[in-house]
Amino acid sequence: MEITSKLVMELREKTGVGMMDCKKALQESNGNLEEAITLLRKKGVAVAQKRADKAAKEGRVVSVIAPDNKKGIIFELNCETDFVAKTDDYIALADEIGAQLLSGSAKTAAEFLEEASKKDPSQKIKDRILAVVGKLGENIQLRRFARMEGDYVCSYIHAGGKIGVLLEAKTGAVDDKVRELSKELCMQVAAASPKFVSRDVVSKEVLEAEKDIYREQVKAAGKPENMIEKIVEGKTNKFFEEICLLEQGFIKDPTIKVNKHIASSVQGPYEVKGFVKFQLGEEVKGE
Repeated sequence: MEITSKLVMELREKTGVGMMDCKKALQESNGNLEEAITLLRKKGVAVAQKRADKAAKEGRVVSVIAPDNKKGIIFELNCETDFVAKTDDYIALADEIGAQLLSGSAKTAAEFLEEASKKDPSQKIKDRILAVVGKLGENIQLRRFARMEGDYVCSYIHAGGKIGVLLEAKTGAVDDKVRELSKELCMQVAAASPKFVSRDVVSKEVLEAEKDIYREQVKAAGKPENMIEKIVEGKTNKFFEEICLLEQGFIKDPTIKVNKHIASSVQGPYEVKGFVKFQLGEEVKGE
């Protein structure tokens, strides 16, 4: 069967694979488009397995926010080199993954990878990734994602995708002041890396572990027994200022606490319900 340029282009559009590979697959399948797609998928799997031992520590942190700002996702898509993370194919894959994560309900990356691709329902998401792996020749992995939903959800991506923040706020009417404040808070999280919104949500276990450390430090310094708890209290307050968003000094004016900045920035109610910060390649507990 003659392998026409039109057929090659059709296969390329369906798979994103290079022209020569498409032509070879069509020749092997005697012009059968579906068989050629299967052949290319198998080659993509082979490439992925070959690259599996290659560390995928580059890539990007990506966020997608719904048009009404009521829902958002953030995810880390890894590859081997920064060069690949700038290619059109990688960016298109990230866009596709982001759109599907936003509209989906998967709880884990493993669960999401088994979903059918909305762009091509005959493929699973993991097969879509494999197709790009086969084309680019680099290991690509969806490492993790987080999803938030509420009154107002926004995000901030820093340093070309090296750091990303997703934040959810409970608020009334959304105006320019709410949008600006939310962006500032995302930047605060990116720069100052708080672990909690406020001291109220710091677990008792975390707090007591810190206090035990402070007590030992104070005792080792030879402080009087009757002064130990007072000194520990002071150190604990300092600890809250470091790890709690609302008690940190505002990055644009460290003399003002973040909670005071919030109160002076908007007229109506505003409460930070949660946030997440992803930094490309950082160590993640449980991995």
